[in-house]
Amino acid sequence: MTDTNATDANPADGQAADEWEAMLKQEGQDAGSGAAAADGASERILNQDEIDSLLGFDMAGDAGGEKSGIRSIINSTLVSYERLPMLEIVFDRLVRLMTTSLRNFTSDNVEVSLDNMSSIRFGDYLNSIPLPAILSVFRAEELDNFGLITVDSNLIYSIVDVLLGGRRGTAAMRIEGRPYTTIERTLVQRMIEVVLHDMRTAFEPLAPVAFTLDRLETNPRFAAIARPANAAILIKLRIDMEDRGGRLELMLPYATLEPIRKLLLQQFMGEKFGRDSIWESHLATELWSTEIDIDAVLDEQVMPLSKVMDFKVGQTLLLNTGPDAAIELRSGGVPLLRGRMGRVGHHVAVRVDGKIRRPSTRELA
Repeated sequence: MTDTNATDANPADGQAADEWEAMLKQEGQDAGSGAAAADGASERILNQDEIDSLLGFDMAGDAGGEKSGIRSIINSTLVSYERLPMLEIVFDRLVRLMTTSLRNFTSDNVEVSLDNMSSIRFGDYLNSIPLPAILSVFRAEELDNFGLITVDSNLIYSIVDVLLGGRRGTAAMRIEGRPYTTIERTLVQRMIEVVLHDMRTAFEPLAPVAFTLDRLETNPRFAAIARPANAAILIKLRIDMEDRGGRLELMLPYATLEPIRKLLLQQFMGEKFGRDSIWESHLATELWSTEIDIDAVLDEQVMPLSKVMDFKVGQTLLLNTGPDAAIELRSGGVPLLRGRMGRVGHHVAVRVDGKIRRPSTRELA
């Protein structure tokens, strides 16, 4: 009997132990999942879009758009073109002039549009130029510096096709893997000269600047007109000739625009900085009515300090000036007039004979 009871109790004990072990495992899993949920709530994982936004990289956006995140901090040292409001007016005028000039140049329906104006480092721009392309270095004579015009391959072949009588309705044929021929370079050069003439006309109301073509290059390394870290203004123009066309990019370093920077800071044409004609007229009126003290200098003598210290009360000083001698009138130590002594009634008077000519700064130098 005893052995039978012992053997019957063992399966029950084993089953209870298994149930307790299963309960403990379930509690452990619940505790682990709760801790993981708490950790997930405290530490949020960023997805790829949020990481790109933080770093300032937008693969789907336009490369010329606004920068954000870390890239905006890196590019914060560049001077924004918005600080030169008059420059936008100049290039809006250039777009209108180019539309008319290129229509006359190509005898075709040409539309020129301003795509974008932005600030960029010169080295970054050279590295981003899509090749093949023709780079035109031009000189701003009055500003004593250079600029750069980049013509992409689409516009080059379109201009050549139009000027040599290509049929309308067909896209210009591109031939890759060969350098540009002399004819292609000559035709592009003629177009660039038209653009430079329009730039001169666009800048003329602001300041007379003559733009002359210096050279044509196909390698960006040979078109370096500024240091890679220097800031420059990039103007992107789109030229459409019905179903043909391309891009023309104009690069102006800030060093080129520095001589006319004050003019480009104007909000409107002819703005005067810090000048008010009404205030100037009022100031001139008040100056004419200002009272000043005038000293009539009869004589000047140079003597030792010891003799001056020995002066006594009642001592007489002899002046080397006669009754009709010329005297000098001064104000604040500045010689102004020459005159002669006289008497009017019971008052001693001075008759003014003329002004004292003071030497200019150039004469003193």
